[in-house]
Amino acid sequence: MPKRALVTGAAGFLGSHLTDRLIAEGLDVLGVDNFSTGNPGNLAHLASEPRFTFEQRDICEAFDPGAVDFVFNLASPASPPEYLRLALETLSVGSKGTENALAIAHRYGASFLHASTSECYGDPLVHPQPESYWGNVNPVGPRSVYDEAKRFAESLTMAWHRYRGVNTHLVRIFNTYGPRLHPSDGRVISNFVMQALRGEPLTVYGDGSQTRSFCFVSDLIEGIFRLALSKEHMPVNIGNPTEFTILECAEAVLEVTGSSSTLVYAPLPQDDPTRRQPDIERARTLLGWEPKISLREGLRLSLDFFRSGI
Repeated sequence: MPKRALVTGAAGFLGSHLTDRLIAEGLDVLGVDNFSTGNPGNLAHLASEPRFTFEQRDICEAFDPGAVDFVFNLASPASPPEYLRLALETLSVGSKGTENALAIAHRYGASFLHASTSECYGDPLVHPQPESYWGNVNPVGPRSVYDEAKRFAESLTMAWHRYRGVNTHLVRIFNTYGPRLHPSDGRVISNFVMQALRGEPLTVYGDGSQTRSFCFVSDLIEGIFRLALSKEHMPVNIGNPTEFTILECAEAVLEVTGSSSTLVYAPLPQDDPTRRQPDIERARTLLGWEPKISLREGLRLSLDFFRSGI
């Protein structure tokens, strides 16, 4: 296992959990984040951890972290409200930022893992979504600043692998939730749980028949860690293949929270995917990975964190 890792976006929801896992595995970790969406509180528990150092910086500006054995590139706004607010920054970190991170991996002969997304599939015409599916993405819609940034970053990562010899890995992350997911993140789990805990109506966009597949954060981090140690260079889906309608998700949240909240309906946002479910056969075969935590169990494991945000 490598001895020193660079984690970009380390103060984010996933970046902070990945940092914890790497330290637990005995690595020294340099975390970087510009706090555009990351939360310093996600790393506060590491203040006295000798194997962790942190630098506040924007990875769109080239920098030299010193010798590293692994680069984990998680820097990017990820929730719709944030990447729509930071549209140009999202495009920049997916292009300039990713290239700077790849250049670091190339300079030091480090392995490189890029955090991509199920949004590469857009509003899919193939269901469930295998990695071989090229997607159905609107390249000029409001969400394109995120979707196309991630798709370009995948192309960039594969180019550095093919033409510069960097040992790269691509993880396509499906909907993930758990402690440290920002309470106002804007995605369905955080929206529903916070509304339920406050006794407010749960806002369902569209008619609630659209589907999502929800992966608990510890399951996701396990998949990322296994992929980072593998010899696989092509994209690998990491997500929970159990598919829920949005109405079923609302029912689970109400059950776990014990809330008596009702439902209200709002128009479906433009280009919002109607179906989302990962085909994880490659992860099972290549990594021996599949998720273990059910939606209701994961919600119970997340409640204390979300209650603290009320």
